[in-house]
Amino acid sequence: MKRLIRYLKEYRKECIVGPVFKLLEAIFELSIPIVMMNVIRHVSDYLNAVEEGTDASKPIGYMIAMGVVLLVLGAIGLACALTAQFFAAKAATGMAASLRRDMFQQINYLSYNELDKVGTSTLISRMINDVNQVQTALNLTLRLVLRSPFVVFGAMIMAFTIQGDMGVVFILVIALLSFIVFGIMLKTLPIMKTTQKQFDRVLLSTRENLAGVRVVRAFNREEDEKTAFYNESNRLMGFQRATATWTILMNPLTYAVVNLGIMFLLWWGANKVNSAQATIDAASLIALVQYMTMILAELVKLANLIITLTRSVACGQRIVEVLELSSSIKDDNTYPASPAANAPKIEFKDVSMRYVDAEEDALSNISFKVRKGELIGIIGGTGSGKTTLVNMIPRFYDASAGMILIDGRDIEGYPLKQLRNKVGMVPQTPTLFKGTIRDNILWGSPAATDREINEALRVAQASNIVDEKQEKLDFMVEQGGRNLSGGQRQRLTIARALVRRPDILIMDDSASALDFLTESNLRKAIREERKNMTVLIVTQRVASIMDADRIIVMDDGTIIGMGTHSELLESCEAYKEICASQLPAEEV
Repeated sequence: MKRLIRYLKEYRKECIVGPVFKLLEAIFELSIPIVMMNVIRHVSDYLNAVEEGTDASKPIGYMIAMGVVLLVLGAIGLACALTAQFFAAKAATGMAASLRRDMFQQINYLSYNELDKVGTSTLISRMINDVNQVQTALNLTLRLVLRSPFVVFGAMIMAFTIQGDMGVVFILVIALLSFIVFGIMLKTLPIMKTTQKQFDRVLLSTRENLAGVRVVRAFNREEDEKTAFYNESNRLMGFQRATATWTILMNPLTYAVVNLGIMFLLWWGANKVNSAQATIDAASLIALVQYMTMILAELVKLANLIITLTRSVACGQRIVEVLELSSSIKDDNTYPASPAANAPKIEFKDVSMRYVDAEEDALSNISFKVRKGELIGIIGGTGSGKTTLVNMIPRFYDASAGMILIDGRDIEGYPLKQLRNKVGMVPQTPTLFKGTIRDNILWGSPAATDREINEALRVAQASNIVDEKQEKLDFMVEQGGRNLSGGQRQRLTIARALVRRPDILIMDDSASALDFLTESNLRKAIREERKNMTVLIVTQRVASIMDADRIIVMDDGTIIGMGTHSELLESCEAYKEICASQLPAEEV
């Protein structure tokens, strides 16, 4: 939690001013029973004088004066409360905004390894729900951390000043309430930590169902998914019920203890008032009851604060876990930008790669070279390691062993920004963002002109998508590109990669939704228009890479064949089987 406290440094003034004004409010509030006690005594003295037949002035003027005092105390207390609330809210919302900013920045800095390990749903939960819990706890803490204990102990001290022996009742009540409050807090803290983890699982279930709603309905799995969600939700309800079982005891036990204290005060005080040697008057007894009522109100607030703090401690620990995650990808900025002379564009040297917590390598002893301007096809069965291989070039994952070089330089020595500016990545799943077509293409090169955008669209065979729209480049793409077809999304993501004119273009099965003619025109345009660009095409379709300069055949994380289409038909049995399954016999 020390990590989170650092975020309050820029709100030092608010963290001091807020509690101080709450303390002032408490001081004014504690003085009210004393004023009331004096008013009651004054009226009582007047009534006694009248009853005894002695002269006494009417207390109207005194009561009006004390009424004005009470109004002033109330007004000042209200002003102090509003001021404290303003500064507490400013500090809490400011800290929450800074936390979300840093968490978002940290998440964007993490490598795929850390993102895969933590999980998207958990990160969303921590950034939204957990930060909200911490914000609420900070707001309450700044308002009550000084006020509630001060009122409780201040009321106890005032009770001693009014009637010393009755102050003992206040000590006993406060001690018993403290035992109840802190006992419940210690009991609920571990349950609340488990509750937050289960909340992540419910969020994951919700997210998967919303993202895959079409698949769920296509396979008539609505009832199964409902059952699975209900099970996760019921587990969450069970943990929340266990927490509530303890926390709901807080208020009734607190009220019971304080009300018993008030009953004892009234019984004991009444006996003293009515005794022959009265050691306390009715005005003092009423003031004591008011102070006991104050303790009740403040301890209820304090109990709720402790429950909120208990929950926020669990949330804060989860936030710190994200902030303290270190990326396995280190940006060392070692090498200059100039390439080595006569070096291959891309070179893998005995590269192996293993995912976090995996038992086996995803890639083993991968070695090959790619010259500048070559078009390389990468093919293989599902799970053969094709995507893993190309994801290592822009350092989405780092090698467990071996070395990857671009322009003769180890990629781990390149600044990440410089390395990734060399690469145009077209992922398997075409991802577009809400905004215009122009906005989406400008992700590739923010400084690109409309002319450059249209050129990239032409090469990507996407010009007709824009021409068909009345708004042209200003056509609004909905979230995820759901108002476009799969093929249209793929061509726009290809144009987004092309507009940056990268040295290396990686197309990871990114033409699967295109017909053969469009895909053929795409490859032809890339070859003609981007002669110096090195292209790697990951695909399942032999027809997509038959004309490649070289084809890499992969199986179970290793390279089992490399060469041209005709060479592989002679030397690689696995490639020949792939061709036989996709092409007519005469072509094979």
